[in-house]
This record gives sequence, structure tokens and C-alpha cells, in this order.
Amino acid sequence: MKLTVNGSEREIDLPPDMPLLWALRDGLGLTGTKYGCGMALCGACTVHLDGEAIRACVTPLSAVAGRAVTTIEGLAGEAPHPVQQAWVEADVAQCGYCQSGQIMGAAALLAKNPDPDEAAIVAAMDGHLCRCGTYSQVREAIQLAAVKLKGGTP
Repeated sequence: MKLTVNGSEREIDLPPDMPLLWALRDGLGLTGTKYGCGMALCGACTVHLDGEAIRACVTPLSAVAGRAVTTIEGLAGEAPHPVQQAWVEADVAQCGYCQSGQIMGAAALLAKNPDPDEAAIVAAMDGHLCRCGTYSQVREAIQLAAVKLKGGTP
């Protein structure tokens, strides 16, 4: 099966019903996407599929063939993505386990809604669980990233 992951076409020989999460981690060695619950409830496995945030733990490989998958490893270009920059500046990470999924969710939100209010941020990030409780820092980082994406300075 051919997949486009982080802008590169990759060929993998894995079962079509295998969850995308395991194809990324075990098949392609992209370990930034994390396993959290296996039931699409925590958001740790969030990646982008054609720009939309999805849960890789419940998405079969057959659903992504011929489509563009972006993982946390592919989010940045030459420099860190503005969401990644804001995450550092807002000091979001504690243990860090949920961060790649949170960042991917935030980037998808800002791609659709470049100026979200707090209610939109809370609604978009509601399915992302953080055991360390960094929710206020996550909201702050998303607001900061929105400013950065518009070319402003916070």
C-alpha cells in the first residue's frame, strides 16, 4: 500500500485493517504519534488526514491510501510550526505525553479558524486529555499561535 506521509510517498506492506497509529510507529518509525487509549477518546494519537485532525488509533490503513497524512514530525517546515513555538513560549508541556496530539489538534483548529475565541478553543480541544492538567496553558498557547499565524507579535 502506498501512503503519503509528511509529504513523502511511502510504500508499506501491512494489513489494510491495521490502525494507522501502528503503521506510523512500527511500520515507518514515526514515534511522535502516541498511543493513549486505543478508543479515540484521549487525542494522544491525533494526526492530520488531508488537513483534518483524526485519531490514528481507530483509523485503518485502508482509509488513508492515496490521502495525505501529516504527523507531528511533518508539521514543521524549516522552522517550528507557530503552534509548536507557542507551546514552548506558553510553557505547556509537563510530562509531554499528550503534547503531539494536542499540537496537531490545535494546528487543525487554527487552519480552519484562524481567530478562535475561548469557547471555540475549548470545543476543539475537548477530546484531548492531559493527565497533568495543562489546559489553561494549552488555551494560552493556541491564542498565542493564532497571533503568530497572522504575523503579529504577542
